[in-house]
Amino acid sequence: METKIKFSQNRRKTVGSRIISGVMHIYAPAGMPEHQLNRVIDNFRKRFEKKQMKKELNSNPERLLEITNELNRKYFDGKLEVKSITYSGEQDKIYGVCHHKRGDIIISYRLKEMPDWVRNYVIVHELAHLLQPNHSADFWNLVNRYKLAERARGYLIAKQGLDPD
Repeated sequence: METKIKFSQNRRKTVGSRIISGVMHIYAPAGMPEHQLNRVIDNFRKRFEKKQMKKELNSNPERLLEITNELNRKYFDGKLEVKSITYSGEQDKIYGVCHHKRGDIIISYRLKEMPDWVRNYVIVHELAHLLQPNHSADFWNLVNRYKLAERARGYLIAKQGLDPD
């Protein structure tokens, strides 16, 4: 991403940024050490890239909801009410979250780079939380209806050493 830096005598400590026509504009205090400015610019760049990625991932929300509804029909007889499912660019440590009272599911952007059967496992896992908002034996019985559940858990653990939630 192209970056343009504008130094200001009026700024004392803070650094600002914005994207204008695909160019990241940085507004920094005059005299700010280069190594410090580079670190701040890297953080801004990562933040903007995540925001853009999230926007792209959620550009077709109907498709993700369609997949979720299909899994709901197959593994839960279509009885669950899912209000929304979206990708999050912020989930670095977990793969999914279910707000069981609202019927909202959020899954990690990292799943987009994984096989569909792994993403589907995480969705089934989160769907099961709509019935069991814990990790009880009943919950795992629901999740294990998904024929690739054990394989997907192994894949996720091997990939990051993390559990789905």
